[in-house]
This record gives sequence, structure tokens and C-alpha cells, in this order.
Amino acid sequence: MTSYHHLARPAAWWRTLLGTLFIVVTGTVLGIGGFLVVTLAAAIAGRPEGADGYPSFGPLIDLAMLFLAIAAFLPVTLLAARWIQRRPAGTLSSVAGRLRVQWLLICLGVAAVGVLLVAVITSLPTSLPGAEPVAAEASFAGWGPFLTGLVVLVAVVPIQAAAEEYVTRGWLLQGIGTWLRSPWVPILAQAVVFAALHGWGTPWGFADLLVFGVVLGWVTVRTGGLEAAIALHVCNNLIGSVVAAAHGELTVDETAADLGWAMAATDIVMILGYAVVVLWLARRREAAGAEPVATTEAVATTEAAAEPAVALRP
Repeated sequence: MTSYHHLARPAAWWRTLLGTLFIVVTGTVLGIGGFLVVTLAAAIAGRPEGADGYPSFGPLIDLAMLFLAIAAFLPVTLLAARWIQRRPAGTLSSVAGRLRVQWLLICLGVAAVGVLLVAVITSLPTSLPGAEPVAAEASFAGWGPFLTGLVVLVAVVPIQAAAEEYVTRGWLLQGIGTWLRSPWVPILAQAVVFAALHGWGTPWGFADLLVFGVVLGWVTVRTGGLEAAIALHVCNNLIGSVVAAAHGELTVDETAADLGWAMAATDIVMILGYAVVVLWLARRREAAGAEPVATTEAVATTEAAAEPAVALRP
């Protein structure tokens, strides 16, 4: 079995570079195009200007359009693998050549527990210096706005989070891993890109994003697929957004890059704990003879035994 970060090896180096250019240009054009269409529709409908100075249908639609602009990179990335690198698009998902749904659902359960635990801890009043203040009474936005927000978020957040994973932990990690035996350089490189794409808010927020990228990159290589990374990313974004929707605070003004040190420290502990649990479950599944979830040790053994198969590279 080929290690996850080597799955793009059969593609020539220039195909990886061309595919990267295709992803950046096409994804950006689709995102801007969608924004222009919605903005034009808002102008025709006589809607007032939003926070960015353009006609807007409101904060919820603005946030949904931002998520959909990111989500546009998902099909573009899959097409780049299939059309330009000329390999099965499913190899971006896992070493099995597809998204392992059962494993994804297991990881979603673990991630939901971890993210909810962080949400509860950070909502409690604290006297720690530097911790974010918590409002004494968080008002409920009302069932109408909350349910509307919930439906929109459930529709767009999973695709947005998955798109970020396929671009960073998928395309970038595999693209850089093509030239390297060790996974650590591609893991670190994609983590820096992932953190940088979220903008610069606070040093703590950047550190949190960097740790998120490194840990999930390592878990991706160890488990042979994106399922664990997608699960945590989806739960993190969805649960946080749903809590904000409940309080009528859905905006595009703040991201994970803006975290204070207390929230970042709590989140990092959760990320590390999630990785430990997921890797433990992966080993148990292999021991029980369930659908294989590749670990570094297993991949290293099978790669060494099948070394001549690397001749696939043109």
C-alpha cells in the first residue's frame, strides 16, 4: 500500500504545478463570480449596503456566500487530480481510493464530543488573565432566525470545511510529498499555508491554526486519508457557527485567527486529544479486522515490500 503523501507520485511534476495553478485560478474565478451574482441580485432588489459597503441580503447570506466561495475549491481540486494529474480523484480522499464513510462517521462522533467540550469550557466565567470575557446573559436570537441559520449552516459548512481539507491536507500535502520520502516537510508546508490563508489576527490564533494544520496533517498520513481531518474541521466550524446563530452573532468579521491565548490553549489541548483518540481507534479497527485504516507502520512495511511498484512514475 502506498503512503497517503505519495499517492500523487504517478503524475509528472509539471502536472502537479499546472494542477495547482488550475485550482487557484478556477476556484478564485468561481468565488468572485458567485459574489458578483449575489451582489447584483441584491442591488436589483434594492437591498441596503452591508458591512463591506456592497448591497447585501444580510449577514447570514454574506457568510453563506463566503463559505460557498471556499466550497467551490472542492470540485475544482478533484477535477485537477482527475483531468490534469490523470489519477483517480478518490486518491485525494484516502489510500483506499475513496472516502471511507464508516470511518468518517466514527471520527465525526469523536470530534463532536471534543468540540462541544471546548464550547462548554470556554463559555464558563473565568478569572484567568487574558481570557476572553463571557457575557453574563447571552440572549437567544429567536426560533425563526436560529432555525433559518441552522438550515443554511448545515447546507454550506460541511462542504466548506471539506474543501479546505482537500486543498491543504489533500492536494498540497500529496503534491509536495511527491518529491520527498518523509511526510514531515509536506505536513509543515501545508500547515503554514492553511494558517496563512485564514489571515493574521493574533499570534495565538495563528499558533492555533498552525497546530491544527500540523496535527491533522500527521493524522491524515497516519490513517491514510482525510476522514479524521474533515470530521474535526466540520464539527469545529459547524458547532461554533450554530452557537453564534443561536445568539444572532453570525458575521464574517472574526475567524479562528483572532483567538485569544486562553481559547487557543484550550483548543490546542482538544486537537491533541482528538488525535490521540483517533489514532487509538484506528489501531483497534485494524486489530479487529475491520475496514483498514492505514498507519505509518503498516504503510512503511507494505511500501518496502512493494518498492518496484514505484516505477509507475513517468
